[in-house]
Amino acid sequence: MVQKSAAKWVNVVIISLFYPLIIVFSMTNFIGDHPCKLDGKGRILFPAALKRQLVGDDARFVVKKDLFENCLVIYTMQEWERQNGIIRSKINTFNKEHNAFLRGFYRGTAEVELDSSNRLLVPKRLLDLVGIDKDVVLAGQDAKIELWPKEVYEGIANNETEFAALAEKIMQGPINDEA
Repeated sequence: MVQKSAAKWVNVVIISLFYPLIIVFSMTNFIGDHPCKLDGKGRILFPAALKRQLVGDDARFVVKKDLFENCLVIYTMQEWERQNGIIRSKINTFNKEHNAFLRGFYRGTAEVELDSSNRLLVPKRLLDLVGIDKDVVLAGQDAKIELWPKEVYEGIANNETEFAALAEKIMQGPINDEA
């Protein structure tokens, strides 16, 4: 009996030590720009290319307004939990400013999932928030997908010279070869 209990606790310790590594090595990385159409009910056919990039079978997501841009952000549940872990590590709920941040961060979030036809039903209130009506672009951004009105997304495209200058500004300095 004692041996079984000890083995159980050894498993708990091993899992708790290696779980962060499992999460890091099994994260979804989305790439590509995918033009899509919104149907009359606010559903978007999730592109097969993005579906192939999903790690695991989880077809549940969290959608929210982006903090900096006029678009929506779609997180896998795994990435949403990772983001929440980062927030929890920095927040004191007994601090008034921290509570204001939490309220703003979670405002307008919705859990969505792929239906049997691989469509996402995005709440109308979120679509209206960023001015999405019919033509959209799903843009892979590493661990998240941005959802843009097509005309806005096309309007923010940097020309090559501007992008090169931005890359030089951001990427200057020592390069971490381990990344």
